[in-house]
Amino acid sequence: MDQDLYQDPVAQRYASVEMQSLFSPLRRALTWRDVWIALAKVEQEGGLPVTPEQVRSLEQARDKIDLARVAQIERETRHDVMAHIRHYGEVAPDAAGVIHLGATSCFVTDNADLMILKTGLCSVRDRLLRVIHELSSFCRENAAIPTLGLTHLQPAQLTTVGKRSSLWLQDLVHCYREIHDLIGELPLRGLKGTTGTQASFLQLCGGDGSRVDALEQALAKELGFEKVFDLCGQTYPRLWDHRIACRLTDISIAMHKAATDIRLLQSFGEVEEPYEKTQVGSSAMPYKRNPMRSERICSLSRHVMTITPGLAQLAANQWLERTLDDSAQRRIALPGLFLTSDAILVAARNVFSGLIVHHQVIERRIAEHLPFMAAEELLMAGVARGGDRQQLHERIREYSWKAREAVLKGDENPLRRMIEEDDFFGEVASSLPPWEPHRFTGRAAEQTFRYLDDVVDLLPRPDEDHLTELRV
Repeated sequence: MDQDLYQDPVAQRYASVEMQSLFSPLRRALTWRDVWIALAKVEQEGGLPVTPEQVRSLEQARDKIDLARVAQIERETRHDVMAHIRHYGEVAPDAAGVIHLGATSCFVTDNADLMILKTGLCSVRDRLLRVIHELSSFCRENAAIPTLGLTHLQPAQLTTVGKRSSLWLQDLVHCYREIHDLIGELPLRGLKGTTGTQASFLQLCGGDGSRVDALEQALAKELGFEKVFDLCGQTYPRLWDHRIACRLTDISIAMHKAATDIRLLQSFGEVEEPYEKTQVGSSAMPYKRNPMRSERICSLSRHVMTITPGLAQLAANQWLERTLDDSAQRRIALPGLFLTSDAILVAARNVFSGLIVHHQVIERRIAEHLPFMAAEELLMAGVARGGDRQQLHERIREYSWKAREAVLKGDENPLRRMIEEDDFFGEVASSLPPWEPHRFTGRAAEQTFRYLDDVVDLLPRPDEDHLTELRV
């Protein structure tokens, strides 16, 4: 690695080798060759002037790539596609004359891009599925553990640890479904020609449009697609780049929300992300355990969110049949989207797999505020025994504010004692069950288990074989 030149931090520090490989120059070049081989194959099978021997020659030379030689030719031609065509012809001389037959540069670049993007979406989907199942285990384990709910970041009614984390889970499940559907909908550019009219292929097919359609469908099948774009200019509609970016942005939004919640909860001491034995939290304060992985997730997520508006601008500014001012931006933005999304999910799985719950801290915080939570139940019971709702509300309000002042001074919450000493409320309180936290969590546990059983458990199990877990 050349340390005196700039390196992309996302690739260098965060993304998996799998995703780095997918967007590598070599993978791009090999995918281009796959497109050319598929073109030659369907043209040969469709009766065009391509021989089986020429197809075999292209297949046998597929992996004979010298990127330094390609770069040399590109310096001479100032054209990356032509550089690859010429080099391919050098290593497959018997087929040099039929490489790229009837095609334009966007035929190979756009079809290859869609193949790479589809593979990238599949990788993201599968990695997201692993994150979902990791988080679902945490939700199930903690479904019935009471915890203090917070609205406006202020104490509110109790919920459970599992119910709160199931809200993160639900967002991720939605993202999974959206990604899965998008993969199924993604078309291939196909055989569209220089301005989308298929004129060159129509000429090769002797003016027979049905033969062109057959060639295009055969090409899509050969390259692993079920459908092609009905209409194109020279490029496939760049609106689809933005559409893909939106789906990846949804993941970043969901993960930013979850990671932010974890950071807040860790500041309260309730929940803590995993921490290695030799990990250093602060260079100055040795005792610190900072939520650095969750912070990284937030940072990377914000980066994804910044890429997407740029792709909206790109799609909006495609003049007529095409313009080349999309090229440089796409080379930067699309790999950045996928590598960063991949990095987010790698970190997320690590966090969710080792998320720590500090039960005693949670119980202490509940004890501090539970009397306030119980006040509503007390009010309803008091009304049922014939009390005036407004008068009872005012008495509880006065007691609650006095108790709050005591808590702010560091004293134990005196609200329960005040209520028990009240002539009316004392009798009401004695008729009620004990103030146990689980009584104030409503249907939180039930909702969590139902969601896990009825929704999450019906999702496919993650395939542990084809994804390589790497740096965290």
